Amino acid sequence: MASPVNQASPAAVQPVPQVVVTVAPPTAPAPQFERTLASYFSTLDPIVRPVSDVFSTLSDVRKSLALPNPGAVEKLQNEVKLVQTTNFMFEGARADLTKALNMNPVFQVTHAFTLSPEGKNAYNFGAVLGDETKFWQAGLDDLGNVTMRVNQRWTPSQISKVQAQLAPAGGQSFVQLEHDYQGRDFSANIKALNPSPINFTGIYVGNYLQSLTSRFAVGAEAVYQRPSPEIEEAALGYVAKLVGEKNDWIATAQWQPQGVAQLTYWQKLSEQVDVAGDLQVISVPQRRDAQASFAARYAFRMATLRAQIDSLGKLTSVYEARFSPAFAFTFAGEIDHLQGTSKFGLGVSIESASENIDPMAPPAAPPSVPL
Repeated sequence: MASPVNQASPAAVQPVPQVVVTVAPPTAPAPQFERTLASYFSTLDPIVRPVSDVFSTLSDVRKSLALPNPGAVEKLQNEVKLVQTTNFMFEGARADLTKALNMNPVFQVTHAFTLSPEGKNAYNFGAVLGDETKFWQAGLDDLGNVTMRVNQRWTPSQISKVQAQLAPAGGQSFVQLEHDYQGRDFSANIKALNPSPINFTGIYVGNYLQSLTSRFAVGAEAVYQRPSPEIEEAALGYVAKLVGEKNDWIATAQWQPQGVAQLTYWQKLSEQVDVAGDLQVISVPQRRDAQASFAARYAFRMATLRAQIDSLGKLTSVYEARFSPAFAFTFAGEIDHLQGTSKFGLGVSIESASENIDPMAPPAAPPSVPL
């Protein structure tokens, strides 16, 4: 009987390895434009990188100093102007009737009547609408002049402004475009008055104010005037601002290349009293002159008294008393001792709201409109 045939076990069978070959498609060469652009930037890198590193280092240093924002150049003398009587003085009789239709957003209309000593009457109708991001104001007087103002806040630090006036035949019309930027430790502003995109005529102004320390800031203001394509003029002025350690006093200086310098000083004496001084010096070949003024403001609970005297012998006083949240009385007077003249003004202001006002309740807080 034949012996059985020996069969190999399944574990003894070795699998045959398979080799997979992947062929990558050929890489297309980079276009000539990309190679040229890359070569161009690689050439500029030794020049641009050191400059970029310097600006980055300066930015880090400024952040570590935590310098405050110095405020706008156009508001450099804001505290002094609030004490002086210049912007509050008027002559004749005046009545302002204001109707507040809404508080937030602010929406109100105003009727202003003025009677000058010459017997000329004037009337102006105005409307205001504003909230946290926008401020719209428009006015129309009895002569046909239409004025408008639009402020738009894009971000907490950037505000665009437009002001315009449309006057009838023989009047003066203008338009002003402006953009304001408030940085962490600086402020910048550019504006154009009656700009023309055709021949680039108009007045162009740019200013910059930088904080150097927590109390001191310096800046510059450039003015370019081109009333016609054949005439152009440029000037550069400088400003400085020094603030007290407790923010209880502010000193400013401003110089224009035409030979005009201005020094101001404001100090808060108490919660109700603050004073301000102003000195203007004009030094040009045809004229050398100086004028100084001193003003004080007393803020009571329901009244405000402003008084001012200057080196020309003028004594001015403006008194405003608010008998209720809806009614105010204003008296203004000026006596010129050197010229022997005087001016007087009497004004009333009446405000009404859509809802009844409680005289004992505090007034509602309006929104912070972009001014």
